Amino acid sequence: MHGMIHRFERLPQVDAAPVDDAARAAPPVRAVPLVGLIRNPRSHGHARSGDGSDLPGVITAAPSQRSELPAILADFAAQRVDYIAIDGGDGTVRDVLSCGAGVFGDAWPTLILLPSGKTNALAYDLKVPRLWPLAEALEAARRDSHVVRRPLVVAEAGDERSQVRGFVLGAGVFTRSISLGQDAHRYGAFNAAAVGVTALWSVLQAFFGSAGNPWRKTSRMRLRLENGQELAHAGGAPADERFMVFASSLEGFPAGLKPFGDLKAPVRLAVLDNPRRSILLRLPLIFRGQIAPKVLRQGMHVEGGEEFVMDLSETFILDGEEFPAGHYRVFAGPRLRFVVP
Repeated sequence: MHGMIHRFERLPQVDAAPVDDAARAAPPVRAVPLVGLIRNPRSHGHARSGDGSDLPGVITAAPSQRSELPAILADFAAQRVDYIAIDGGDGTVRDVLSCGAGVFGDAWPTLILLPSGKTNALAYDLKVPRLWPLAEALEAARRDSHVVRRPLVVAEAGDERSQVRGFVLGAGVFTRSISLGQDAHRYGAFNAAAVGVTALWSVLQAFFGSAGNPWRKTSRMRLRLENGQELAHAGGAPADERFMVFASSLEGFPAGLKPFGDLKAPVRLAVLDNPRRSILLRLPLIFRGQIAPKVLRQGMHVEGGEEFVMDLSETFILDGEEFPAGHYRVFAGPRLRFVVP
């Protein structure tokens, strides 16, 4: 991998005992709400003016390292904040949810997303505008304008304290596509534009590439569904290899993408067994949710449920960063309330 992707050698540990739910602030919130604001100083749009840190009742933290987040979130919990505002992109949200799992457990304060990262898939799903002022977000919170989302929890099958939480997961050719997306960022393509460029270029490389082209390479992986049965394989590649895995709990995606069609489930999974050109030729339609029965027979799978298990020989991507190969259980996390316009 290259570019700006960070490779984690291990998953974060959830070691702390969650704060007692009874000790937390509960609706109705304070007359002047107490807000814990976490800013990612490295986010693409972090230089915004009027970020809300000067508003009354706002406690601001701008950690330079992920390792600072558990202590910051524990302090927010101790002060019983009414809201946690996250100023950053998808990766910042992933880090906050992962580092706060041992602090808040399944009972988080209401969350406010102030999208300022290079990719903001969650913000797109929530229909939150880029560089949303905190003052406007708090006004929406007063109206109780919110939606509920459940993050994916990716936990080591043998030690579920080792886990990371986020909203968009991929493996196989998806990992190589994310590397290309980082290149697109350097040339000024962000958010939906980056998604479109990445998807188009990946399809072209796989379609026109020779058998030895890395864009046509399959990866060793095994997938088991919620019922414990292994996902069937349509051939076109070894039975223990797949071309791509994509999973998410989001309901809407940038650039008009509908990778799961109209399927509704807490965890949704799209899998390509092989890079057959007959499937790749239809990918523009598949990306928009038009999945024909013939494509399903040739090696496309769309599944939904509460969880699945994956055994990967190569790294996977969660919300833009790379995590190690291994044996994981992927399941729907707690119900989180997000403020929306």
